[in-house]
Amino acid sequence: MENDTDPELVLSCEGIHRFLGQDENAVHVLKDVSLQLHTQRVYSIMGPSGCGKSTLLYLLGLLDRPDSGTLWIAGQEVSGMNDLELSHFRNQEIGFVFQFHFLLKEFTALENVQLPMQRSGQLSKAEMNERGAHLLDLVGLGSKIHRSANHLSGGEQQRVAIARALANGPRLLLADEPTGNLDTVNSHKIFEVLQRIARETGLAMLIVTHNAQIGEASDLVFSMKDGYLLD
Repeated sequence: MENDTDPELVLSCEGIHRFLGQDENAVHVLKDVSLQLHTQRVYSIMGPSGCGKSTLLYLLGLLDRPDSGTLWIAGQEVSGMNDLELSHFRNQEIGFVFQFHFLLKEFTALENVQLPMQRSGQLSKAEMNERGAHLLDLVGLGSKIHRSANHLSGGEQQRVAIARALANGPRLLLADEPTGNLDTVNSHKIFEVLQRIARETGLAMLIVTHNAQIGEASDLVFSMKDGYLLD
């Protein structure tokens, strides 16, 4: 599969299968899944609980491996990478936003955003301060960079989590029910932030959600049922 001919193609997978369990107890969770994600676009996956949405998201985020099929991200085939290579690649190329923000509440917003940068070890302290402040400004929290996470509202904490996901400049952002723990008003605001970030930074974004409004506002919605992906 040639994936380096399209500069806007961020992710491509083909013929992905995933089984959970062994032998006669094995469950065929993902069945021949193929999809492509391009820059500056927001994609959503919708479907009933247990249909394979989160399994697919974690697999695309290199937190799991397929039993068969090919997966390309940012022009590289990742299927053959070892665990150390996958960890490094994931830290540089993929950002994650979950339903719960998982912030360190004693840390400031800026310190939370800097955590992936510290792990990467590529920026000086001054550069991390500058980038962290820029990302928090991007999500509308430029005036609260030194406020501890436990003194931020639920919607603000989720914005910090989004900024943290962008810390190392990923090409791909994966979100698992990012508004599932928020009220309607904050859900709408968070999705607007995610949509704007995809446009402004050029990344591809894939959201697993039960929120029909998010699905309708996405560039493309995939429906998932019984392990099959439909668009």
